[in-house]
This record gives sequence, structure tokens and C-alpha cells, in this order.
Amino acid sequence: MEAINEIERQIALFEQSADNNANKPAFEEMIEAVLEAQKTNHLVRRSVKADLYVLSPDGRKFFFEIQGSKPNKGQCLEVIQRLLRYHLLCGLSRPDAQSYYAMAYNPYGPNRSDYKLSVARKYTPFEQAVIMGHEFWNIIGGETAYEELLDIYQEIGREKGNYMLDALAFGF
Repeated sequence: MEAINEIERQIALFEQSADNNANKPAFEEMIEAVLEAQKTNHLVRRSVKADLYVLSPDGRKFFFEIQGSKPNKGQCLEVIQRLLRYHLLCGLSRPDAQSYYAMAYNPYGPNRSDYKLSVARKYTPFEQAVIMGHEFWNIIGGETAYEELLDIYQEIGREKGNYMLDALAFGF
């Protein structure tokens, strides 16, 4: 229970820092604080579900919360809470376990620096725990996964584009 309370404390500290435009705690420091709190308390059995869990060939665990690319403040803080819970429940810090707020694409451009939504930048450990577009797809599918996925979308668009337009226009 103490570790769960520590997660809440870490979220509150992060939110307060963000609201006051102060230096936010590093995500790794938040993870360590939660794991340390677990050591001082008896263990309670809990479970949590990730949107996507990947066990890499080298034994690293990846947990992903797949969310939209334009979250509000509450969604950002809730995702951080979930990411910290993944570390708590597996008892591992980075690099053995890595948790991320994953966005399937960046609506503002191909690069991380193109991302414009200030809410996500302010209320998440953006540089440490948010991945988007090619960063996400390349972790789960390899170095060429994102480009291959875009090629598939383009091919389907060429083949089915007229049908989709007709279905939208005429409702069939």
C-alpha cells in the first residue's frame, strides 16, 4: 500500500512542478522512489493491464499505454500513474523494464521536435516516457516497421480509396 501511495505522491509532485513551471522530477527518479517504497512494505498481490506488453529477445520488458496524440491534463497524469504501476508490479527499473506513453503517430510532423501540444509536453515526462510514430513502431516491429506500415496504408488507400469515399458519401 505504501508503494501505491508513493505513486500518488509522485504524480502530485509532478503535477505541482508542471503547474508552477518548475523543474519536474525525472521519470527514472519517480520509478526509483516507487520501487524503494515497495521495499519498505509488505507485498500485496495486484494486477494491471497494459495496452501492449512486449518481451524482447534479450529479456527486457516493454509496457505501452497507447493513447491519442492530443491528451488533456488528466489523461497525461493518469498515464504516468499507469506507467509507474508497471514498474512497481514487475519490480524493475530501466533498462530492464521500460514503460511508455505511446502515440501511433505525430499529427504535427515526422519528428519529435514537430510535436506542438503543450499539455502533453507539460504534464508528462515527455522526453523520457513519451514515444510517437516511428519511435513506437520501430520498438515493437524493428527498424523498418514504421516505413513498412506507411507503405501498407498507402497501398490500401490506393486500392480502396474510391470505395471508402463512396461508402462515406452514400452510406453503404
